[in-house]
Amino acid sequence: MAVATSTVNMTMNVIAKPLSPPPSSSSSNPKHVLSAQLSSASSKQSYAVSLRLDRTLHGGRLPEAPKTANFRVVASPTVEPLKIMISGAPASGKGTQCELIKKKYGLVHIAAGDLLRAEIALGSENGKRAKEYMEKGQLVPDEIVVMMVKDRLSQPDSQEKGWLLDGYPRSLSQATGLKAYGFEPDLFILLEVSEDILVERVVGRRLDPVTGKIYHLKYFPPETEEIAARLTQRFDDTEEKVNGNAPKEDVFAQIDIALTNLLEQRKSALGSLTS
Repeated sequence: MAVATSTVNMTMNVIAKPLSPPPSSSSSNPKHVLSAQLSSASSKQSYAVSLRLDRTLHGGRLPEAPKTANFRVVASPTVEPLKIMISGAPASGKGTQCELIKKKYGLVHIAAGDLLRAEIALGSENGKRAKEYMEKGQLVPDEIVVMMVKDRLSQPDSQEKGWLLDGYPRSLSQATGLKAYGFEPDLFILLEVSEDILVERVVGRRLDPVTGKIYHLKYFPPETEEIAARLTQRFDDTEEKVNGNAPKEDVFAQIDIALTNLLEQRKSALGSLTS
């Protein structure tokens, strides 16, 4: 498994609360203005909050300003949700790892293939365009799929909980398209499986056409003889080369360490801003 990292960002909410009721308003009272500034850079982060008292002209002169500003600043730090991309060939265990990641970290799981089928079923504009190409036996152009993925990543649940993008992007043009819309992962996970194990996994996979559930004759056999009788082999279960040999628990342990370290780095960096 290969893991690539990108820049870690942090946000901080700054809330201004009055300590006591402000003075009654009149043309002779000064105007109190609170300004807060939060800045960060890759090499240095600074947190600066300044209180500024603006005095308005009255009678051709500046009235005397109060000695203290009547505000306090409460900083509420938050850690940005994780943004993860995961890739791997068929039978590399990608689906299994996505379930484990989603269960522990609460990320929104977005699979490009499922998203494409959902858009077509809904009859959205992107779905209609994609369907035209698919009915002709052609690949759906990158710009259509990128728009679908971009729209899904922009949804409130993805922004609030973080997202796990499954099996996408698959090419430089797709990655460039997403980057143009401001979507870059905090972590890119590549599952590598050796050829002999990959072939064993692929050859043993079976699809239940009734439920859509995936079984494996050796690792995950069907529960009943009735289900076993109706299983079919998936059309894309052909020999392909990828890397990765460990049991699913060991693979997830590596992923878990990478994600945990990423979160700890963010919390540590955020803590240094508020100390």
